[in-house]
Amino acid sequence: MLKLDDRDLKILSILQKEGRISKAALAERVNLTPAPCWERLKRLEKAGVITGYHADVALARVAPHVVVFMAAELEGHRAENFQLFERWVQKVDEIVGCWAVGGGFDYILQVVARDIDGYQRLVDGLLEARVGLVRYFTYIVTKPVKQPKAMPLSSLLGDPSGRQKD
Repeated sequence: MLKLDDRDLKILSILQKEGRISKAALAERVNLTPAPCWERLKRLEKAGVITGYHADVALARVAPHVVVFMAAELEGHRAENFQLFERWVQKVDEIVGCWAVGGGFDYILQVVARDIDGYQRLVDGLLEARVGLVRYFTYIVTKPVKQPKAMPLSSLLGDPSGRQKD
């Protein structure tokens, strides 16, 4: 892991919440001149700590949709079974998140579809693709309560209060 100091953490904390902040404003907020701030930013990007920048889209204002979480269990548990399933998942745009998990299921998938029928067509395609799905459970999101905007860097790095410093 890359050694990060307080300024690096402050840069990361600010960027997680304000990805479009200007380099000059970022430098001012972390009490650096623009050139050293830019060098730190480039170092964090090159090290893979910053993996990208994006916009949060208010999907409800753009298109009708339903968010579904699916718990999936595979028939086989060999490396090739997991690889086949994961390759298939990568190809499906409506699957916006997928995590391999321990416990009773093998994967948790997050699906965003136009409607329940669209989700069911996705499941039917998954079953027809013969990628090893043996059982699945569907959980329809009725309302978002908290969605990730920023990772809890302070608490992960030892601040017991869990407060983000910025």
